[in-house]
Amino acid sequence: MDVTPRIKICGITRPEDGLIAVENGADALGLVFYAKSARYVTAEQAAEIVSVLPPFVSVVGLFVDAQEALIQSVIDTVPLSLLQFHGKETEAECSRWGMRYLKAFRVRPDHSVEDMVTPYHSASGYLLDSYKPGEPGGTGESFDWELIPRSLSKPVILAGGLSPDNVNQAINRVRPYGVDVSSGVEARPGIKDHDKIKAFMKAAGR
Repeated sequence: MDVTPRIKICGITRPEDGLIAVENGADALGLVFYAKSARYVTAEQAAEIVSVLPPFVSVVGLFVDAQEALIQSVIDTVPLSLLQFHGKETEAECSRWGMRYLKAFRVRPDHSVEDMVTPYHSASGYLLDSYKPGEPGGTGESFDWELIPRSLSKPVILAGGLSPDNVNQAINRVRPYGVDVSSGVEARPGIKDHDKIKAFMKAAGR
């Protein structure tokens, strides 16, 4: 029996966007703690967003080669469900916090996905994103889904260029555990388009 994949809306910067996402079926929200991102939020802003959410919604904190002090500050301030690492963090650096985490990988033809994920045996899942030089994620571009092995030992969360127009095709092709969207449901960077969120949810099976 096919199961509808979990849906994560990433890059939430406003409480109202988080609420719309959840009201339309999002399982998880992503908060970006990377200052170079247009979707960056401070720990205080993140705490405000989380404070309006109903129960049973996962809150994911996204970091890119962050200083330990920043990660600790966020963990102390924001009730996160999961950590997500998008940089060059080692397995030890990801697992040291005593929390479940996702490790993100940027997929490219000349790098084996299996080789990339192997060191991260403690991850709860692998987030597979598009590769673009100098960009740790959020490129709004998709990648060749045929590069994803069918034999990965952890749940796969598919990201990279997903939108209401292609998420159904992506789900049917990849059969991921979850899908992750950010720019594909935005009016502009950091500001979500509520109609696009609703369309994405419908296309993804909610």
